Amino acid sequence: MKENVAGALSYLLGPITGILFLLMEKESQFVKFHAMQSTITFAGFWVLDIALSFIPYIGVLLIPIVGLVAFITWLVCIYKAYSNEWFKLPVVGDIAEQQIGGV
Repeated sequence: MKENVAGALSYLLGPITGILFLLMEKESQFVKFHAMQSTITFAGFWVLDIALSFIPYIGVLLIPIVGLVAFITWLVCIYKAYSNEWFKLPVVGDIAEQQIGGV
């Protein structure tokens, strides 16, 4: 599988495909980076959604906004990975890079 396709697919189901590609990919730093970034980013969105669900009133208002931000982030990350770009999200991109051993 081409690196750009594998990188884009690592975002497809968020942390699920991110973890799968982290376990399967042995050589490509590009794929491992995008898989790690996907795992951290979308697991974080998931935790944030759960935390917001416990906050009355404000949480109900913020969950759709977080969902929209997550969806836009998801689309951008898939596009950038498919375009063979080492696109780093703020903060999360640096963490992902450190976790895979630097690029």
